[in-house]
Amino acid sequence: MSIRKVMGLATVISTVVGVIFTIGAGFFPEYLMRFFIDSPATIQIGSDYLRIVSLSYIITAISFILNIGFRNTENSGVPLKASIIVFFTNAILNYIFMFGKLGFPAMGVKGAALGTLIARIIEIMMLLYSAYASRGPLAASFSDLFGWEKEFLSKYMKTASPVVINEGFWSLGQVLYAVAYAKIGEQATATVQIVSTIQNIFFVIVRGLANSSTVMIGNKIGEGDEDGAYEYAIKFLYMSTIVGLLLGLLMIFSAEFTLKIFRGLDADLYKSAKSMLVVIGSVLFIKTFNSTAIVGVFRGGGDTTFSMLLEMGSVWLVGVPLAFLGAMVFKLPVYLVVALVCMEDVTKAIVAIPRIISKKWIQNVT
Repeated sequence: MSIRKVMGLATVISTVVGVIFTIGAGFFPEYLMRFFIDSPATIQIGSDYLRIVSLSYIITAISFILNIGFRNTENSGVPLKASIIVFFTNAILNYIFMFGKLGFPAMGVKGAALGTLIARIIEIMMLLYSAYASRGPLAASFSDLFGWEKEFLSKYMKTASPVVINEGFWSLGQVLYAVAYAKIGEQATATVQIVSTIQNIFFVIVRGLANSSTVMIGNKIGEGDEDGAYEYAIKFLYMSTIVGLLLGLLMIFSAEFTLKIFRGLDADLYKSAKSMLVVIGSVLFIKTFNSTAIVGVFRGGGDTTFSMLLEMGSVWLVGVPLAFLGAMVFKLPVYLVVALVCMEDVTKAIVAIPRIISKKWIQNVT
């Protein structure tokens, strides 16, 4: 399949999804916020943020496809540089707009949303410039992107539709997790937000490993070297597990230090966040293994249907029921509910390992 046609169709699908989320968050933010929290003041703050940041959703969707395109054409340096620049740009703009620096009025949460929107615009401009200035594989014309034939569409949908369904239901599962945590109380929601911010920093390396393995394993299979693909898979899984162990230990033993960044935490919130960091740090090696197995090995190997069934099954049959049981039936503190949810990751790993060993995931779709 032509990389340009794949990019074109993926861009259309992502844009449609981006439009849906833009309409929802831009025009009905209060209704969305009520799914997660009951406090009118918090709903108002969240709605103010969503109305502005929703304008970035379509841009983010297209940037996501460009990032994948660069990685799959073995040019991962471009999205890496763009991500670094955008990260610091976003942080600086958030500081300026939120607190009213350099002559700008203090905008609070609206400033954070505006900073994110501008950073996303800068990101897509950098990616588009890099794609067309280099005259590489991604420098596509309109006909290159959207000249689809029936055979191409059939092959694309057979391979890609499980991934789209997977991501959609996985995202919905994450929403339900947030709803379950919100049922515990506002402090639980605050705890999850704090820990998620810290966890995302640790997951930068994890995502990098998973994305790298996707490209390298996929290329080996495309070359017809199935033994090489399997060897790469084992090496990446081993590497991911070791990295996960090290990151998990770092997360646990640096918990007190990282939480000091969030000033003004009361004693209960601090204790809850620290306990949650210990829980996540303890299973981080399983999460990193799963990330590489699902994104790198199964998707890179073309085994997208199994990947979809594994992820959807573990989220909807294990994670979501345990989240609501812990939150609403057993009335557990949020960090113990998160521990129950982590059984989702244990389930994934147990099911994934036999599939990896069997080599049934190696499917040449070119």
